[in-house]
Amino acid sequence: MKFDTPAEPNAIDQLKVVGQPLDRIDGPMKTTGRAPYAYERHDVAPNQAYGYVVGSTIAKGKITSMDIARAQAAPGVLAVVTAQNAGPLGKGDMNTATLLGGPEIEHYHQAVALVVAETFEQARDAAQAIRIDYAPADGAYDLAASRDKAAKPEKLTGGPPDTAVGDFDGAFAASEVRLDETYTTPDEAHAMMEPHASIAAWNGDELMVWTSNQMIAWARKDIAKTLKLAPEKVRVSSPFIGGGFGGKLFVRADAVLAALGARAAKRPVKVALTRPLMFNNTPHRPATIQRIRIGASREGRITAIGHESWSGDLEDGKPDGAVSQTRMLYAGENRMTTTRLAVLDLPEANAMRAPGEATGMMALEIAMDEMAEKLRLDPVEFRIRNDTQVVPDDPGRASGSDPQGKAPSAGGDSNQRRAFSQRKLVECLRLGADKFGWSSRNPQPASTRQDGLLIGHGVAAAFRNNQVVKSGARVRLDARGAIQVDTDMTDIGTGSYTIIAQTAAEMMGVPIGRVTVRLGDSSFPVSAGSGGQFGGNCSTAGVYAACVKLREEIGRKLGFNAADLVFADGEVRSGGRSVPLAEAARDGELVAEDTIEFGAIAKKYQQSTFGAHFVEVGVDPFTAEIRVRRMLAVCASGRILNPKTARSQVIGAMTMGVGAALMEDLVVDKRAGFFVNHDLAGYEVPVHADIPHQDVIFLDETDPVSSPMKAKGVAELGICGVAAAVANAVYNATGVRVRDYPVTLDKLIEKLPSAA
Repeated sequence: MKFDTPAEPNAIDQLKVVGQPLDRIDGPMKTTGRAPYAYERHDVAPNQAYGYVVGSTIAKGKITSMDIARAQAAPGVLAVVTAQNAGPLGKGDMNTATLLGGPEIEHYHQAVALVVAETFEQARDAAQAIRIDYAPADGAYDLAASRDKAAKPEKLTGGPPDTAVGDFDGAFAASEVRLDETYTTPDEAHAMMEPHASIAAWNGDELMVWTSNQMIAWARKDIAKTLKLAPEKVRVSSPFIGGGFGGKLFVRADAVLAALGARAAKRPVKVALTRPLMFNNTPHRPATIQRIRIGASREGRITAIGHESWSGDLEDGKPDGAVSQTRMLYAGENRMTTTRLAVLDLPEANAMRAPGEATGMMALEIAMDEMAEKLRLDPVEFRIRNDTQVVPDDPGRASGSDPQGKAPSAGGDSNQRRAFSQRKLVECLRLGADKFGWSSRNPQPASTRQDGLLIGHGVAAAFRNNQVVKSGARVRLDARGAIQVDTDMTDIGTGSYTIIAQTAAEMMGVPIGRVTVRLGDSSFPVSAGSGGQFGGNCSTAGVYAACVKLREEIGRKLGFNAADLVFADGEVRSGGRSVPLAEAARDGELVAEDTIEFGAIAKKYQQSTFGAHFVEVGVDPFTAEIRVRRMLAVCASGRILNPKTARSQVIGAMTMGVGAALMEDLVVDKRAGFFVNHDLAGYEVPVHADIPHQDVIFLDETDPVSSPMKAKGVAELGICGVAAAVANAVYNATGVRVRDYPVTLDKLIEKLPSAA
C-alpha cells in the first residue's frame, strides 16, 4: 500500500479497540517468567554450550602475541575462537568497529577471543588463562582536548551538518539582548537490564540466531555480511527484548561470537556480554560540547539563533545530532547550526533514546530559560512568543499550506516555508502551565522554602521528529474466525504486541482476544523495527495495509461488494446481509500480506512531535542534595494507540531524563581510554526512590499526514527536554546555574544561599 495522500476516515477511526487503555497482552508472560528472552531459550537447541568473551585491555594498539594453549586444555573447554582462527570476516554496515578484534585494537574491551565450554564457570575460568601481549599506541580520549581538531562530518542524520539562513553574525551582533553560553553533556550508557545475549546454532551451512535485537532485518543482513554468508542462510529470532534504548539497534559481538563459537564447537553456543563489556564494548551516547547564541529584541522576539555542537566517535563514526531541534523549534529569521566530529579512540558512539534531540535540548532549553531571564520574561511566555507553524530553517521549499489547505501563520515567517503537519507546542505549554500551577511559581531564584528545602520549578519544551519507515505484515484468518499477525517487528517493552493486536482487532471486527501476534522473526515480513520512535506508528500501519488486503479477499470470498463492507462483532456485513467472519475461511485459511510505503507526502510536510515538561525540585540548603518532587509531561503526538502503554513509555523516558540531569556520567579514564564506572554500582541511574508522582497528558489530536493510523511516535518525545526542565528547576530553587551535566551537589554546594 502506498501512502501518499492524507488519510481519509477509515476503520481505525471507530476506536472500539484502538485508542483504548488496554493491558499489555504480553504482561502475564513477563510477570510469570514465561516470556522467552534470548539467553533463556533452553528449548530451541539441545546441548547448548557456553561462551565467555575476552575483551581487550588496551584502547588502541596491536596484539603482539596471544597464547590460548592453557585455555584450550582447561576442563570442559570445547573451543577458543580468535581473529587468527575464525576465518575471514567482514564488517556489518551498521558497525563502526569490527566485532572481533585482532591484531589491530580499535577500542577498550573490543572482543578479542571467545572461550566455549560445557558450563559458564568453566568458560569464564579458562578465559583467565589466555595470555595476551599488546603493543599500546597513543590514543585520543578527551573531547575537550580534541575539540580544535574536530572536522565537519560528511552528513548528519536527518540533514546536512551545517545550516545557515539569513545573516546570523550580523543579526546577533545587532541584537538588543544577547546570550552566548557553552554547555556540556557527558557520555551516557544505555544500561538496560537485559544484557546483549545470543544463542547460535548451525544446520549445515544455515545459521539460526536467537538474540536480543531491536531491528531484525538489519541484524540478519549484518550477521550475514560479517560471516560472509548469503542473507537467506541466516535466520534471526527476537520475540522478547529486555530493554534496548537504541543499544540493540545493531548486531554486537555476542551474536557474531556465538555463531563463530557454535561453528568451532560443532554445537549450539550461548553468549551474554558481562556488564563491563556492555558499557565498553557496545555503543553509548557520546559526550557533547554545545555553544548556543541567541539574540532577541527587548520584546522577546528571537532575531538570531545559533547552535554549534562537538562530539566524538571512532574513525568513520557519526556525530551526535544535538543541533537538530534548533533548526525547527523556534522562530527567528537569522539562523546558524554547525556540527563537528572529533576522532576519539573510545568505544563506539551511536544511537541512544532520542539521539540528537535528547542532548541538544539539554542545552537549548537551559539557554531559552537564561534568555528569558535576561528579557525579564516568563520562560513559558518566551517560548510561546517564538512559536512558528513553518520550518524556519527551510525557506521556500513548498507552498506552506497545511493538510486542510489553510495557509500557516508564523509570526513573521514566510508562508513559502514548509509547514508542519501538526504543531501544538503552544497548546502543550499553556495546558501544562495550567495543570502544573505554573502561575504560583516564584520567578526570583532561591526565594521559596518549604519543609526545610529550597523549592524550584522548571519548564522545557519537548520536540522529536516523526520518522516514517516502510513496514510489512502478514495477516491470517482461520476457520475459527481467529486472526494471526506475523511481522518481524520487535517489542522492547514498548507494547508492540498489544497495539498490533488492537490494530488487527479493529480492522477485522473481532475482540482482541481473537488475535494472535507473532513478532521478531526474520522469516516474517520485514517491518519498521523498534527505533527512532517510528516503530509503533509504522508497524501498525503495515498491519493496517495487510488487513485492508485481507478484508478485500474476504469480501470476494463471500460475494460482497468490497466498497461498503463492515467488519464488526465477528461478522462481515454489507447491504443488510451478515455473515460470520469464520465462514470466509471454511474451505481453508485466508492469508494476506502487504507493506505500507510512504510516498511524497512524507517530505511535503514536516512531521514532528511536541510537548512540554514541568518539574518541581527540592534542594537541601545544607547538603545540596536534589530531590525531584513532581513532574508533568504534556504531549502532542498524533493519535495515541493505547494510552496506558503510551503513558508507560513517557514516564520511563521522563525517568531517563532525570538520570541524565542529575546522575548519569560515564567517566572516561583519559590515560587508558575506557569508561571507569562500567557497571550498575558505579554508573548511577534513577531508582524508584528517586522518582515522584508523574503526570502525563496527551492532547486529543490526529495527524492524517503521518499514516493511516493518524498516529505519531511518543516513546522518545518523553525524554526530550526533561533534563533541562530539571536543571532549570534547580536554578530556580538555588540561584546556581549549572551548564555542565549532570547537575550534582558538588557543583552547587559552595554557591548555595545561606541555610539560615
